[in-house]
Amino acid sequence: MEFVKGHGTENDFVVLPDPDGEIELDADDGALVRALCHRRRGIGADGVLRVARTDTPVALAAGIDASAATWFMDYRNADGSLAEMCGNGIRVFARHLVGAGLVAPGTHPVATRAGTRWVTVDHTGPVTVDMGPAVLGPGSTTHVAGVELEGVAVDVGNPHLACVTTRPLDAFDLAPPPTYDASLFPHGVNVEVLTPLHDGAVTLRVHERGSGETRSCGTGTVAGAVAALAAAGRGTGAVTVHTPGGTLVVGVDGATTTLTGPAELVARGTWGAPVPVAL
Repeated sequence: MEFVKGHGTENDFVVLPDPDGEIELDADDGALVRALCHRRRGIGADGVLRVARTDTPVALAAGIDASAATWFMDYRNADGSLAEMCGNGIRVFARHLVGAGLVAPGTHPVATRAGTRWVTVDHTGPVTVDMGPAVLGPGSTTHVAGVELEGVAVDVGNPHLACVTTRPLDAFDLAPPPTYDASLFPHGVNVEVLTPLHDGAVTLRVHERGSGETRSCGTGTVAGAVAALAAAGRGTGAVTVHTPGGTLVVGVDGATTTLTGPAELVARGTWGAPVPVAL
């Protein structure tokens, strides 16, 4: 099985070229995904991006409209669970499409479980994604390693609870899953802690459901930017988001949001059965 390894601001992924959707990613409750993503026994990643055509059974079973795009980003969290959307992952996905000659540099639709997203990509340089509208929801409370925080729900195609706080971000332990209101987030939630908006920028950390704390989260940066703007009494603007893995820029114009940042492919190889080694 061929794979490509890539990352966007150190949010890293195993990319599986599987145009016909033949790889069994759901077998044994996602055991293959967990094996690929394991940091010691596998390739190591925050998630898996399967590259499949939209007319394949795996895409059609996910409810993908095959007339809207040619390629489907089938994203799985590191624990094997499905995720609707991934902002860093879709940039890596698009970089792979160009690098593999599957699309030419330019702006292309990519099908996801959250709907079709348009990505502008070249062989090098930053990649921009039209992430669609980010919808503010009600306020809610979470406990991050015992520390209570107030946040706001933000729907970016997947669920987020963004908590703007003046507490030092380094003080938070985001390894254990934060608590959340299951009636508001029945399918789990990504939790962001971030600083208030200052000079058009915020600093952000995130716990991603199914992956734990990651070095960056594309949809999380959009959710955080929208929450920071709202806390500052604004509904639109450009926000620079600093994460542990790098910097991204989010644009919010009222109708949609955009996410711009790097996407790098760093390795490729073959995943297979381990070769016995004589000791």
